Amino acid sequence: MNLTISGHHLDVTPALRAYVTTKLDRITRHFDQVVDVRVLLTIDNLKEKDLRQRAECNIHVKGKDLFAESAHADLYAALDDLADKMDRQVLRHKDKAQDHNQQPAKRMM
Repeated sequence: MNLTISGHHLDVTPALRAYVTTKLDRITRHFDQVVDVRVLLTIDNLKEKDLRQRAECNIHVKGKDLFAESAHADLYAALDDLADKMDRQVLRHKDKAQDHNQQPAKRMM
C-alpha cells in the first residue's frame, strides 16, 4: 500500500502523520487489496471557524476508486470522521466484490 500524506496551508508534522497512518490501518485490516492511498489535509481561510479544517482521502482499491472528505473545527476530529467514512465505503465495496457462493435455483420438473 502506497500512502501519500500532503498538506495545503499546513505543515504535516510527524505526530499528524502517525495519527493518519494509525487511523487508516483499520481500512487495510478490513480489506487487504488497497493499492494506493492519498490524504490531503487543508486549512481553509473561511470566516466561520467551525468548518475550517478539512481532510480528503482518495483510495484506489482493486477495481474502484473511493473518495471521502470531512470538515471540522479540529483536524483530528475531521480525520476521525474521514476514517469512519472510508471504512464504511471499503466494507461496502468488499461486500459487493465478494463471491457469496450463491447456488443457482434448482429446476422443478
